[in-house]
Amino acid sequence: MAENLNSKDSLPKPYHFNGFETKTPFLIGVAGGTASGKTTVCRKIMEKVGQGTVDTTQRRLVCIHQDSFYKELSPAESELAAQGRFNFDHPDAFDDELMVTTLDDILHEKVVKVPVYDFIKNSRQKDQWTTIYPADVVLVEGLLLFYFPRIREMFHMKLFVDTDPDTRLSRRVLRDVKERGRDLEKILTQYTMFVKPAFEEFCLPTKKYADVIIPRGADNEVAIDLIVHSRNVPYEVVRGHGSRHQTVEKSLTGCQGTWQGPGENSHTVYDVCEASV
Repeated sequence: MAENLNSKDSLPKPYHFNGFETKTPFLIGVAGGTASGKTTVCRKIMEKVGQGTVDTTQRRLVCIHQDSFYKELSPAESELAAQGRFNFDHPDAFDDELMVTTLDDILHEKVVKVPVYDFIKNSRQKDQWTTIYPADVVLVEGLLLFYFPRIREMFHMKLFVDTDPDTRLSRRVLRDVKERGRDLEKILTQYTMFVKPAFEEFCLPTKKYADVIIPRGADNEVAIDLIVHSRNVPYEVVRGHGSRHQTVEKSLTGCQGTWQGPGENSHTVYDVCEASV
């Protein structure tokens, strides 16, 4: 792990808003509640830059998930998880130290290995890793990305996917039944005991740290277009060519408000609302 990660001075100088001054990867954090559409937002961003699938060997853009950094459970915790009585939405469920180390290595353009998590067994898959090679843009999505200060400060752009709670619950039920083979009663028990309270206590308050709030999640095509064509996203990633030292010199128009990217006023929120371009 890099020394003194609490200080931004320990990281490579990321970039300047008038152009890429260094080759540091551009980190975009995508946070939001359970089943809010974080992964779908990442996929749509990838599609709009011409990379339709997640390919960890691609130089232009890769995506990693905070879920990969769940801690290993003890036998007693595994039993609780099987009953739907373990809180996976609490900050203590995540290995934030490993995530800090991984993101720091990514910022230093190192090849990293990310754990592969098995949601059916509620554990990391033994001796299995996803290898992430250096890329121009790295999307990181997760429930509590902005909760941990050291992780939050690493992102050059922070997005919060804001989706209606009823929509999120229905999506979670369908996903956990179809993809993870879970019992409906256990899903609802876990939601009422842990998921909803944890969202309100730990996730929702981090919305204030977002540079961009995306109402309606991945359905908000306008917001995603504005993000992709922001002057703060490396030019060659959007257009597929050009120098890494360029950015898209294009102001954001069509919505009420003013875009303000990460910088001195890094917590200014641009709420992309019911607008069209």
